[in-house]
Amino acid sequence: MGGRLQPCGRRAEATPQAEACPTWLLRASLNCDYNLSMIHLSRSARLACAAILSVLGSLEAFQATRNSLTEFSGAVRALTQKVSPAVVQVLVSGYGSLDEGEGKQVSLLTRQRSTGSGVVVDSSGYIITNAHVVRGAVNVRVSIPAMQTAGADAPLDAKIVGVDRGTDLALLKVDRTGLPTLPFGDSDALRQGDIVLAVGSPLGLKNSVSMGVVSAPARQVNEDNPLAYIQTDASINPGNSGGALVNVEGRLVGINSFIFTQSGGSQGIGFAIPSNIVRHVYRQLQKQGHVHRGEIGVFVQDISPVLASALKLARSSGVLVTDVSPSSTAETGGLKPRDIILSLDGRPMEYARDFELTFYRRQKGDKVSVKVLREEKELPQPIVIDVDEQEEDEDALADSVKPENNLVPRLGILCIEIDSRIAKLLPALRQPDGLIVAAKSPDGQGRYIDLESADVIHTLNDQPVGSLETFRTIIAGLKAGEPVALLIERGGVFRYIAFEIE
Repeated sequence: MGGRLQPCGRRAEATPQAEACPTWLLRASLNCDYNLSMIHLSRSARLACAAILSVLGSLEAFQATRNSLTEFSGAVRALTQKVSPAVVQVLVSGYGSLDEGEGKQVSLLTRQRSTGSGVVVDSSGYIITNAHVVRGAVNVRVSIPAMQTAGADAPLDAKIVGVDRGTDLALLKVDRTGLPTLPFGDSDALRQGDIVLAVGSPLGLKNSVSMGVVSAPARQVNEDNPLAYIQTDASINPGNSGGALVNVEGRLVGINSFIFTQSGGSQGIGFAIPSNIVRHVYRQLQKQGHVHRGEIGVFVQDISPVLASALKLARSSGVLVTDVSPSSTAETGGLKPRDIILSLDGRPMEYARDFELTFYRRQKGDKVSVKVLREEKELPQPIVIDVDEQEEDEDALADSVKPENNLVPRLGILCIEIDSRIAKLLPALRQPDGLIVAAKSPDGQGRYIDLESADVIHTLNDQPVGSLETFRTIIAGLKAGEPVALLIERGGVFRYIAFEIE
């Protein structure tokens, strides 16, 4: 070993031979005591040898890094190949809103075509997408990657099984079995920094994949909406809506829904509906076609330090009961305003949205156990409350409009017939019958008639309008130039709208 060191330098002064420091010498130096071996080398030789050793170490580090990156790239590729066959493109043709301009109190509808994404969650043909993707749809088709691979390029016709506007989810069904699916993951297990893939059809580009991390696992974006979304920096653009957000195990952890942007494109702030919510809504839509959402008749808000100081509350943070509906199950169970909710079914409650979100997964007949702090004292026993069913909201009115069924062609207006279900959704009418104006077509005569959304048509030329079909038939039978006077109710006030039939 010592003899191998000799050619590198016999004396203290440097020589060309010593400074050459051949590779075999360097390798020999790795197998002997570093300090002793360097004594016989010149200063320049020692520096050269140290530099080359450093380079060799860097090369080994680079090789290790390259191997790690290769493995990571292969893992991402394998994950993509695993999940992308179950993510489809949704092609929609139907009616969409056309802005009439500032100050106009009417919605104009026009024929539109759009694309979105969807996720196959059942091999028998059930596909989850966003409600806004199929809103106003007349025809829905689905392009499935697995079928294209097999040489079948034609998209499949899809039926809308059900829509839940509250969570912005819709369920589609295609007449095909044996489709690849994505299994549901546990969105509650997500943590900030977890790697995720967003799969969909951004801007109509089918089967596209982007990668990012979970920016926040539970982000509330609107105080009026208790739903907490998954925030991610994975690139999401128009057309990704309804597509999959998957974890590194290839499980569905979210349905991509919307973005925050100033440019119209991705700026790294995208949001997905958590899979635990998706799974609950999917099961109800598949079984019933709509969602029964639970409630107990209580209103809550976050406790701030200022609020706590002003009201002299026992805690400066948490969830405060602000109101309890009369005759609700919460009142029957014993919950009171000014109660502070400590936990729900054993789960600590830190924010009002956590409390409200719980009822997205509860149905009528369930029971919840609420631990309460009342006037600085914790109640000795939790309050057990029966879950009731949330009443239909105003979105149900919008969901009842189907342009192909509700259009009055000659006037170019869409009307909803008032029945007992619709009447419950409306404020008190002075006359509890008629037709609600929902929207107008920009191509019909109705665009030039002084009708507004939410107007209620009661009579036509002093005759009750009756059903939508009757109204449509009477209008269709009028001759060009005949006068029409509609008695409408707007904001609780009767007035006439007069015009001549074109």
